[in-house]
Amino acid sequence: MEPGAGQARTPLAPGLGGAVQGIAFEEPLVFEHGSRGRCGVALPAAPGPEVASDLPPGLVRGPVEGLPELSELETVRHFTRLSAWNHGIDTGFYPLGSCTMKYNPKSSEALARLPGFANVHPLAPAELVQGALELMYQLERALSEIAGMDATTLSPAAGAQGELCGLMVIRAWHEAHGNPRKKVLIPDTAHGTNPASAALNGYTCVQLASGPDGRLHPEAVAAAMDQDVAAIMITNPNTLGIFESHIAEIAAIVHAKGGLVYGDGANMNALLGVARPGDMGFDVIQYNLHKTFATPHGGGGPGSGPVAVKATLAPFLPLPVVVKEGEGYRLVTEVAERPGTVGKLREFWGNFGMFVRAWAIIREYGPEGLKATGELAVLNANYARARLKGTYNLPYETDSLHEVVFDDKAQKATGVTTMDVAKRLIDHGFHPPTIYFPLVVHGALMIEPTETESKEAIDAFVDAMLAIAAEAVADPEAVKAAPLKPVRARLDETRAARRPVLRWTPGMKVE
Repeated sequence: MEPGAGQARTPLAPGLGGAVQGIAFEEPLVFEHGSRGRCGVALPAAPGPEVASDLPPGLVRGPVEGLPELSELETVRHFTRLSAWNHGIDTGFYPLGSCTMKYNPKSSEALARLPGFANVHPLAPAELVQGALELMYQLERALSEIAGMDATTLSPAAGAQGELCGLMVIRAWHEAHGNPRKKVLIPDTAHGTNPASAALNGYTCVQLASGPDGRLHPEAVAAAMDQDVAAIMITNPNTLGIFESHIAEIAAIVHAKGGLVYGDGANMNALLGVARPGDMGFDVIQYNLHKTFATPHGGGGPGSGPVAVKATLAPFLPLPVVVKEGEGYRLVTEVAERPGTVGKLREFWGNFGMFVRAWAIIREYGPEGLKATGELAVLNANYARARLKGTYNLPYETDSLHEVVFDDKAQKATGVTTMDVAKRLIDHGFHPPTIYFPLVVHGALMIEPTETESKEAIDAFVDAMLAIAAEAVADPEAVKAAPLKPVRARLDETRAARRPVLRWTPGMKVE
């Protein structure tokens, strides 16, 4: 060996998802790059002080201490290197349960970026944006039909704001009938945003226990239902991936005492084109366009959370509302035209680019394609379930729909936990499933393949899960030491949650 040469590492074997080692770059914070006076663009000379003084003082930003000054190349390399640290759906399998990390066709992206859509100004007069308004109208009609509802608002900015909107509409409806009521019933399998949305509307949340089959049962609802209950919030299928088969009877119990039935549409992908919430007895449902149709996910947003309602609730939907008059379209923006409205939830029309993406995929797939989406999502989840059952514990034997929840009970004797399994999957090249949720399952592993993955991709993931289970028996410490291949190994997640550092400040020490 030449003097000074490093000792070659023993190469790690490729994971079952194809993950190998390669060149990755340690990357400083952007604030630690560049130097004073460096610039990424060629700008004309700054205007004189007399021009700057024309701006209102409130719009003139003062100097920012520590703001980095970088060249274009430094900027591109910085963000490209950081992007290589991440796992995305374009990189590999991403079975994050309840999040529906499906692949978004690039055709939808291309259509959303057409100049006529991408450059439309939100304050443009209606006569100049008839195409955009027609798209909004057609999407509103399609979403209403798919959900089995009568009207849909497009304005909520994401699923969580859609929940907030749906509860605002429910409260407004009750107030119009003389009593807003006091309580909202929520099963123990609900998403965490459900009680938050109810509380923000001034309601007390009453948790209902699921039965031993993972379903909500009518007798539990009947025992809690009274004249103070404004609504029940139900996700169907629920966060165990189980269809709430008693929903019609539950809806009848709630309606009989003047309450309303809210549907959390986060899992709508399982029902798409197969069943309609409005036919089951739901009065309100919010969509998450990124989960059900082709729009960006998470940090790649923005999102969109349209809310569909029955006719009796339509007068209370937020503004604006797009309407068709003759052969033309316009936005209803004035409260005088909709005196029952809960008002505006946000600026302008909603996230229009998301409307284009969702409408594009609805038109591309058509009714049969949307139905196939729901069917294939359920088939893929049940294929993974069938192959993993017996190796991983299935806490609920009830049939699954689009996702399946296992736990780490079968691995307990080895000392390997759900967290260890999740970290080891990274070494194989897979994003971990959702873990430790839903809360009713201790050590939960929630797997949602979605309809966009092939049998080969699901097989590779299942093979990795089986290999980890075998490794947990043969060499548990190897599993507990994972991950070994990413740029960053296992992080202190407790510290990150309890002592987050969200903003750089000059002179701070980066650990």
